[in-house]
Amino acid sequence: MSRQRNAVVAIGLLAFASAGLAFPFYMASRSSRTPVIDSSKPLPPQATYRGPYINTGSRDIGPDQQIYPKK
Repeated sequence: MSRQRNAVVAIGLLAFASAGLAFPFYMASRSSRTPVIDSSKPLPPQATYRGPYINTGSRDIGPDQQIYPKK
């Protein structure tokens, strides 16, 4: 009984790991048809709020000194 149970658990773990590894490929193939961010629309508030802080740790150029007005 324990060998059969171990086999079921191993198959379940393998299926779970396979689904987790296949998920990024599924999302990439799905989003290639429709873009994740529509460039014709303005960015959502979360993206505009995050924007200035993405490059704060850059050592090659430094932070952007220009102030961008909100639209």
